[in-house]
Amino acid sequence: MQVIDWDLAVSTGTRLVRPGPQVSRAEARQAVNDLRRLSREAEGHVREFTRIDTETAPQPATIVDRPGWIRANVAGFRVVLEPLTERMAARSGQTPAIVSAVGSRITGVEVGAVLAFLASRVLGQYELFLPPDPSGKAPIGRLTLVAPNIVHAERELGVNPGDFRLWVCLHEETHRVQFTGVPWLRDYVRSQMTDFLLASDLDLPTLLDRLRSAADAVADAVKGGEGNLIEAIQTPEQRRILDRLTAVMTLVEGHGDYVMDAVGPAVVPSVSDIRAKFQRRREGGSRLDRTIRRLLGIDLKMKQYAEGAAFVRAVVGRVGMDGFNKVWTSPETLPTLEEIANPERWIARVVEAPALPPADGAVTVRPATPSGDAPSPDAGDTAGDAKPEPEKSGDGTAADESSDEGTKGDGSVPPPREG
Repeated sequence: MQVIDWDLAVSTGTRLVRPGPQVSRAEARQAVNDLRRLSREAEGHVREFTRIDTETAPQPATIVDRPGWIRANVAGFRVVLEPLTERMAARSGQTPAIVSAVGSRITGVEVGAVLAFLASRVLGQYELFLPPDPSGKAPIGRLTLVAPNIVHAERELGVNPGDFRLWVCLHEETHRVQFTGVPWLRDYVRSQMTDFLLASDLDLPTLLDRLRSAADAVADAVKGGEGNLIEAIQTPEQRRILDRLTAVMTLVEGHGDYVMDAVGPAVVPSVSDIRAKFQRRREGGSRLDRTIRRLLGIDLKMKQYAEGAAFVRAVVGRVGMDGFNKVWTSPETLPTLEEIANPERWIARVVEAPALPPADGAVTVRPATPSGDAPSPDAGDTAGDAKPEPEKSGDGTAADESSDEGTKGDGSVPPPREG
């Protein structure tokens, strides 16, 4: 049973996405070369500043156009949604074939439309979940930069192109260092995402109730409220899982924002000007744009950047980078949402509290309870082709040249960056 018509999602997204900015062939080639070079330069700055070591040799960044980003993320959706698809397939006897066929096409169009909206806003991402590689030799993750969007943003902001490109690379390279230097982090995020999807209620009455909630969320967002579709369709169990997933993604996104600004003054002379203008851009947009962002939870994503960066800044200021890096010890040392809002609680639990030696003699820290206050006795966010074939769009925009290093649909869908 196919829950989502993936081919239709790709065709819908690539048809609806807006073209990139108009640039000359030479300008496009320069942007691609700069991003490839600056991503490698940023990697050294990030490792030195964060003090996170990794045995994984950095791979060159993959530069894509907007259609290439859509294809990559559809492939990533397939990897992440596979457990839910298998579960629904087991229940296919309960659903008439015509309903399944029509439903998969509807969801395919919906996924494509959402990706078309995001494809003109995402500056880059670390692709966490790539399709499996039978040989096991391809990288398990990949840094992707969307050249047309970076060019468009730097023009709109009126900032120095070289400084802005390096600044973006610092953020995205931080994610690569996080997920390659912290061995358990990738599996933890994937397990939380899988648990979230498998906690779905799939019976018809519950589905209808979720749809009514979604309709209410749309009406609330249009009126300027805080409703969003992600919260509207969750089950109670999903909300608990999402709290954990939100906490870890707030941490990694905030860490990325903190690093790009903290490293910036030494290597990006105009970092203060860039940050101020970029923040105003994040908060702007037309009423329709703001409504869509609320519905898709993108405004919550922007809040994650700010809250996560504030947490990292407070902890590093209090206990230094080495003290902060204890956050990467294990899933138990990750902050809860409450601890992110109150960094002193995380410091007290993880940095200042004495370690508890388990039976095997290893050292661990006291795990957090759901509230993040006191520990409980029971307590405890892919391997494809490393060198994708060129993606030709032929519309004469920056997308053409950027896609000379584009993907061929072997990507993933980490949390997007709006730019």
